[in-house]
Amino acid sequence: MLTKLFVNAKLALENYKNDDRGVTAIEYGLIAAGVAVVVGAAFLGEDSISTRLSNIFDSVKDALVAGTPKA
Repeated sequence: MLTKLFVNAKLALENYKNDDRGVTAIEYGLIAAGVAVVVGAAFLGEDSISTRLSNIFDSVKDALVAGTPKA
């Protein structure tokens, strides 16, 4: 009985060691976290893409209202 328990435990540990599903899930989670950080940095803050686009559209709007193009 003790030998059977030892063999089952050894097989379970070998199967656990060779199972790559958990590692793949962790890798995808890390990639998703990295993408979220990059997107957050791009769209949040004072010097973000959304702030720059807003400034560009404000300049275009002001130029159209004034009737003269801005340099």
